[in-house]
Amino acid sequence: MATKFVYEVEGLSLDNNALVLNETVFHNANGYIGVRSNFEEGYPQGYDSIRGEYINGFYDIAEMKQAEKLFGFVEEKQTMLNVADTQGIYLSADGEEFSMFEGEVLSSRRYLDMEGGYTGREVTWRSPKGREMRITVKRMTSFEKLTLFTIEYTVEALNFEGNVLLTSTHIGDVKNYCNPDDPRVAGESFNHLVPVRAALEGGVSCLVTDTSKSGLTVCTAVKNVLSKEAKEECFVAGHRAVCRLSTYMEKGECITLTKYSVFVDSIRHKDVMEAAKKELEEALERPMSYWYQAQKEYLDKFWNQSSLEIEGDDDLSLAVRYNLYQLVQSVGKDEHCNIAAKGLSGEGYEGHYFWDTEMYMQPFFTLTNPKIAKNLIAYRYSILDAARDNAKILGHKKGALYPWRTIMGKECSGYYPSGTAQYHINGDIAYSVTAYYLATKDLEFIAEKGAEIIFETARLWMDVGHFYKGKFVINAVTGPDEYTCMVNNNYFTNVSAQYNLHWALRFYELLKDAGMLDKVKAKLGLTEEELEGFKKAEECMYLPYDEELGINPQDDSFLSKPVWDIENTPKEDFPLLLHYHPLHLYRYQVCKQADTVLAHFIFEDAQSLETIRKSFEYYEKVTTHDSSLSTCIYSIVASKLGLDDKAYMYFGDSAKLDLFNTHHNTKDGIHTANMGGNYMAIVYGFGGLRLKETGLYFEPSLPKQWTGYKFKIKYEGSQIQVEIDESGSTFRLVKGDARTIFVYGEEYLVEDSVKVPLKRVR
Repeated sequence: MATKFVYEVEGLSLDNNALVLNETVFHNANGYIGVRSNFEEGYPQGYDSIRGEYINGFYDIAEMKQAEKLFGFVEEKQTMLNVADTQGIYLSADGEEFSMFEGEVLSSRRYLDMEGGYTGREVTWRSPKGREMRITVKRMTSFEKLTLFTIEYTVEALNFEGNVLLTSTHIGDVKNYCNPDDPRVAGESFNHLVPVRAALEGGVSCLVTDTSKSGLTVCTAVKNVLSKEAKEECFVAGHRAVCRLSTYMEKGECITLTKYSVFVDSIRHKDVMEAAKKELEEALERPMSYWYQAQKEYLDKFWNQSSLEIEGDDDLSLAVRYNLYQLVQSVGKDEHCNIAAKGLSGEGYEGHYFWDTEMYMQPFFTLTNPKIAKNLIAYRYSILDAARDNAKILGHKKGALYPWRTIMGKECSGYYPSGTAQYHINGDIAYSVTAYYLATKDLEFIAEKGAEIIFETARLWMDVGHFYKGKFVINAVTGPDEYTCMVNNNYFTNVSAQYNLHWALRFYELLKDAGMLDKVKAKLGLTEEELEGFKKAEECMYLPYDEELGINPQDDSFLSKPVWDIENTPKEDFPLLLHYHPLHLYRYQVCKQADTVLAHFIFEDAQSLETIRKSFEYYEKVTTHDSSLSTCIYSIVASKLGLDDKAYMYFGDSAKLDLFNTHHNTKDGIHTANMGGNYMAIVYGFGGLRLKETGLYFEPSLPKQWTGYKFKIKYEGSQIQVEIDESGSTFRLVKGDARTIFVYGEEYLVEDSVKVPLKRVR
């Protein structure tokens, strides 16, 4: 059952797989903290659960064992931590403990309200001795106060009166989840947390915990407030606090326990305990009605900025809205953090930040909330020195090489062929800086931070590449496709390097003309000779092309390999990475995900439409889409090529990935990059939007399955609503100054509204 802004499941399954999946699907997060949606009372012994609460950017160091201790190999990594367990609430009535696994569940449901910004669980339960009660749980991570997580736990006595005991726990001695059989989560369990101090004062419990190696500290503070008078007994035992609240309930009476939890870390605060006390005090000063209202106001603004509606398919519209909601839950709200591959919903990929941010998620924020996009770039700027150090480790004398996966700036990729060798991350980050500028024309921020990223990543290309027979070539790298590693002249890498070099030259000119160049030029020691080198490399960049097939080969050797027989590979052997040795995969033409096809979307002006068409047709046959980053890109390029049915097929595969658990690993966390890619499949795909230096472009199409769709974007400070239906495309100026746009190549000035008929472009 679903409504416009509510996703819900009725009749909750107690199957272990369903329980762990729902821990992810109904998690709460606000970009700073994330809490998995575990049952407060837990599950019976023997059940698997990923019971976690996380802080974005908070980490410890874990050993990464290498069989061969070769120079520069990564031997330690950062890992996001489960920092505490403040979820525990246990209910008993006259000695009978509430559990959905005992007695009889008369009705149950879980829901996510994306307008209100909270999740809920409702259970009507009959105990083994016949007591009936209704338990309603409402949970929220506040967007207004990022440190705050609340649980409102309401009990209604339906057919009995008697003594009721609520026991609330606050545990600081917790561990991360591990699964040695899945490469996407940690394979070993470590004691990452060291108890420092446990205090209890005025019913407030504070637990201060150090990390074992990274030198960071976290403090969690909890306060329990019951809606009626009760006998209260609170105590601390080890690194654990317990609060017991007992009272007598009349038949038909409701009581509510409100549990306030705050999370504070030493990355952002000097004295974590004092800061936690202050945050909790501020939370308690206002009623819960205030925090719910503030949550709604934040989300009203969010939906007003990023509204995307599909008409004609309510379930799909809800799935897309769910994806956008998860993006705002996942994205860091300051420059100390970014967006993890699983957001703050679980421990998949250990909370690491990848290229996913720049190529899949940041475009959503660049177009709808550029302040957040600016924060994401500021984070990359904050680790620029670490990227310079990383370049030196890899043998480069100049420039910066961003780590493939990281939290605080150091490389966390233990398997370098499909990790560190993905040098295209430099081009991805440079592309995101450029896209932010094209959407905002914020040259001041480019002068302050963006240009330094652009120039240092450009320098790296000059060191990793070289001129050979008049062409600039880049050898021994890995492109986006992780089934093809350590190759020469990966097309995506080379064309992204070319774009990076182009914009290094362009920003140099823009900053110089604006009188903003001197500071960054002096800091980096940029010379005219160096700029000439950038220009020559850009002009001479080798972009592989096969005359016979009329396509861009993925790399120099790709077409010489035998083609993997995807059609006759058993379904149970997918994803291939879990069933075949990497070396075996590397010897075939088989792609895990879009690679050259991605390049044809991002850098479409580098090739003719005919080359893009032939490349799409070729790579479609050898791509497994084992990565969640893949089908959305195929949808976008299919839209560009006028392949409407294929565009919609690929889009549908990506839209419902997490709600329908199509990759069977949503239990480890949501697929945030796919969610951003799903947005792009609509706006960049069906809407045909492109950001270029020459302007803002659209080539709208309408999937036959829909009656219409609409979305809002922000361009150079103005907000424009785009509405597409069978009557045509309407572009309305919602706020700001009039802006020029291009629709099907024709120029229009959007002062109030402009309507353009739909047409088959190709």
